[in-house]
Amino acid sequence: MITGIYIIILFIFIILLISNMPIALCMGCTSLSYFLLLPDKRFLYLLPQTMFSGMNSFVLMAIPFFMLAGELMNASGITDRIMNFAEKISGNIRGALAYANIIASFFFAGITGAAVSDVAALGSIEIPAMVKQGYDKPFSAAVTAASSLVGPIIPPSITMVVYG
Repeated sequence: MITGIYIIILFIFIILLISNMPIALCMGCTSLSYFLLLPDKRFLYLLPQTMFSGMNSFVLMAIPFFMLAGELMNASGITDRIMNFAEKISGNIRGALAYANIIASFFFAGITGAAVSDVAALGSIEIPAMVKQGYDKPFSAAVTAASSLVGPIIPPSITMVVYG
């Protein structure tokens, strides 16, 4: 019986994928069909409790505060000073502004610990500055996005706080 349900659900998923439905909707409709086709619905009472207990973690409070730190630094002008410092470190070599982008992301990641806040705070400064210096806009965005991935590696990062 359960194997038949799995085959039906897989068939529904494949049909939805072939019909060019977005992958998120395919997965959502497939999950909904699983809940509707499953004969035993007792576990549905545990679903909200499990979701709440997963989010009821003191450690997860650090995530919005890391984001807030990034926004406060952007509003106060610290991000501009970090970028100026990184430009002075990189000097007058070829590609200095791209190196300054990476150095600034390195410093900012050590403060905020989140890749998203790194891109949000420094990207609004770095990308226009790089385009103004003659870099291509896609290249500027790629360097900013790639350098922001340093954030989860440098402590204190959200990843290290959550996983201990």
